[in-house]
Amino acid sequence: MSKAISGFSKLGKEQKIAWLADSYFQNPEEAVSLLKQYWNDDAPLQKLHDEFIENTITNFYLPLGIAPSFTINGKDYTIPMAIEESSVVAAASKAAKFWSTRGGFKATILNTEKIGQVHFKYEGDTEKLIAFFESIKPKFFTDTEDITKNMQKRGGGILNIVLRDKTALLEGYFQLHATFETVDSMGANFINSCLEQFSKTLRQEALTYAPFTEAEKHIQVIMSILSNYVPNCVVRAEVSCPVEELNEDKNIKPEEFAQKFVTAVNIAEVEPFRAVTHNKGIMNGIDAVVVATGNDFRAVEAGVHAYAAKDGQYTSLSHAKVENGIFTFWLDVPLALGTVGGLTTLHPLVKFCLEMLGNPSAQELMQIVAVAGLAQNFGAVRSLTTTGIQQGHMKMHLMNILNQLGANDHEKKATVKHFEKNTVSHSAAAEYLEELRKTDASKIEEDFIR
Repeated sequence: MSKAISGFSKLGKEQKIAWLADSYFQNPEEAVSLLKQYWNDDAPLQKLHDEFIENTITNFYLPLGIAPSFTINGKDYTIPMAIEESSVVAAASKAAKFWSTRGGFKATILNTEKIGQVHFKYEGDTEKLIAFFESIKPKFFTDTEDITKNMQKRGGGILNIVLRDKTALLEGYFQLHATFETVDSMGANFINSCLEQFSKTLRQEALTYAPFTEAEKHIQVIMSILSNYVPNCVVRAEVSCPVEELNEDKNIKPEEFAQKFVTAVNIAEVEPFRAVTHNKGIMNGIDAVVVATGNDFRAVEAGVHAYAAKDGQYTSLSHAKVENGIFTFWLDVPLALGTVGGLTTLHPLVKFCLEMLGNPSAQELMQIVAVAGLAQNFGAVRSLTTTGIQQGHMKMHLMNILNQLGANDHEKKATVKHFEKNTVSHSAAAEYLEELRKTDASKIEEDFIR
């Protein structure tokens, strides 16, 4: 069968799979069987999953774990985390337990403002455009009343609209820069609907604006779209305790630990190569909760990393200090999240995870997610400045290696015990397992002879 195909979207699910298997796999039957192993036996539930995206062929599983013992603003949480990387859930859980006896995590919403923009070209007198904008600004609000009335009932809506002159960057380039409050929804559809109406109002009103020349009346809207960069939708998460309480690791004095930890964070603040990996560790915690709660982790990632570079150099999202004998560790992070709409009301496991968290508001979820990021970062930096990151990571990764090598329960138990005092690597694990199997085979043979 040809790999070029037309009308693919019109094919049924089974037909799509058959074409895929026949076109790309040496053993088509085996490929089809693998895909169907991951189908849900509950047909309506599978249909629901099929309709989340286009051209669905199966379900792709991620482990869903839980990190207990989180105390946030005096309230206890068990946090769901969907992620494929070993040691993330363990590190977050360990950090949560550590801070639960030291006052817990504190989280504060700094702002909840979302942003959208209408990008357009205008070739003409800038002063006339400014006057035009001021004259029609109220109409942007009235023309979107049908869109905003339900959001306004919930306490949200359009906050402000400003005209921005971007001609220094690109000839003829202007924008309507709008800010929004979307309450418990992420707000993408709401914001984009408002923006598209803004663009219609802008074009229509320009055609009848008397001071414009004929050329000036024809404003060209390039696009209308929300921004995933939300520097004014920010949450702060922090922990603090007296330095002497940083005493969990008996191999390092609390004062030395605090000094090394703060210095490690300082390095991430000034060195972009370290900052990227440092922030990736934060995102291990953030993304895992964002995915588990049905939010858009790509939007969060893009916005967070832009925020990390907002002052002209990419830097650490988290910060640490010791003042008057008190150790403080915190982060500020932009998070545009929702607890209504999208997958939050459709995906059964998303609903499960949100119920686990007490059905939080969007602001409460922002706090939980930020804390998960801070906990993960604390765990990573603590390991880096004490035992080294690989000790814990590779111990967790050992199970993946053993599964790849087809180890049974007895072999897993023996290998894990061996690597309690030895360095983990794929080759080392393979060699030990080979020797173990030889030894076990010899014992079986000896027992048989006896």
